[in-house]
Amino acid sequence: MLELRGYIAHSSELRHFAMELQPNKKSDTRFLLLEGVHKNAVESLEKAGFTNIEYVSHALDEASLIEKIKGARFVGIRSRTQLTQKVLDAADRLTAIGCFCIGTNQVDLETAKMKGIPVFNAPYSNTRSVAEMVIGQLILLLRGIPEKNWSVHNGTWPKSADKSYEARGKTLGIVGYGSIGSQLSVLAESLGMNVIYYDVVTKLPLGNATQVDSMDELLRLSDVVTLHVPELESTKNMMTKAEFDKMKSGAIFINAARGTCVDIDALVQALEEKRLAGAAIDVFPTEPKSNDEPLESRLRGFSNVILTPHIGGSTVEAQANIGLEVADKFIQFAQNGTTVSAVNFPEIALAPRPNTHRLLHIHHNQPGVLSSVNRLFAEHDINILAQSMTTKDEIGYLLIDVAEFDSTLAFEHLQSVEGTIRLRVLY
Repeated sequence: MLELRGYIAHSSELRHFAMELQPNKKSDTRFLLLEGVHKNAVESLEKAGFTNIEYVSHALDEASLIEKIKGARFVGIRSRTQLTQKVLDAADRLTAIGCFCIGTNQVDLETAKMKGIPVFNAPYSNTRSVAEMVIGQLILLLRGIPEKNWSVHNGTWPKSADKSYEARGKTLGIVGYGSIGSQLSVLAESLGMNVIYYDVVTKLPLGNATQVDSMDELLRLSDVVTLHVPELESTKNMMTKAEFDKMKSGAIFINAARGTCVDIDALVQALEEKRLAGAAIDVFPTEPKSNDEPLESRLRGFSNVILTPHIGGSTVEAQANIGLEVADKFIQFAQNGTTVSAVNFPEIALAPRPNTHRLLHIHHNQPGVLSSVNRLFAEHDINILAQSMTTKDEIGYLLIDVAEFDSTLAFEHLQSVEGTIRLRVLY
């Protein structure tokens, strides 16, 4: 066997897994935080005793990222950094990934999972920011403000109430009644709007919102349609020409969800034919890789379209909340092995116990792993003081607390368990 940087890795390709016998000191636990995540994440990690933190204010290209990620235990990113299989293969010590945002599609979740690397995100910290932006956009579009602003900038004075409407009394159709959609619902009702929503599952409404039975019904009834759905195969191009044709004449369309949900050419056609009164788009199928690159989109140039650079959740308050949320998930995993809310990984929370060593065992989800562990421990008189295991898809995750004097022996026998992917003594 080969020993490298605290890991013992089997050289045989038939049994590819990594093990670490000695707990990693906090001062040696390297964090790589990219894309200028909020500084309170750094403060939280330092307060917990982690001091080996590299902070980078921007995203890295693949070659730079491959070099930089070597030796890092934890990596924190936002939406621009792409953690592909090639990058993850270079991450020789990586134990967890934190996406300081809602989405995780910038990470190869399957590769991370099969390497025993949980991925955390912040699904709720910026919901208010997105909801408030949508409220602002729908008010501006109902009043025709973007066009009037455009006209004044270009030397005319279109003082008129024509095609200028209040939000009160209008029907808002929300597609996707999750954390953002439901909060938007409450804000819209406070403006006096009628709220309807469509979701693939039945959900209890907040306030006086009403769930409709079909997407077609929502499109037919709504004065404003707004998307708040995840990026899935089922949501790809969920708004095509057929859907735009079903909307009310003079309705407004807003997308602050995912760029892949909308057929942009179909939206352009609906705007050109003036079937829609306006639109607000915050996300695009293909987005610039840096702030210096222009957006290439047929939507540019419409005076009744608000285009924003994927900033629905980008407020000072939201980024601060995200920094705290993801940093706390890093800390809990580093100190206790807690994986609650990991998007690609079995979820476990086991309270720490005094005078024990905790072993973290990640394995393939196959029959007999737990019985093998318990049989080996029984045969060698190793007493298990606490144990928790759960699985997700192809991965099993086991936490075991044993007496301090048993930990070395326990570790040695866990190495022989068939299906092991990663093995560590956490503390």
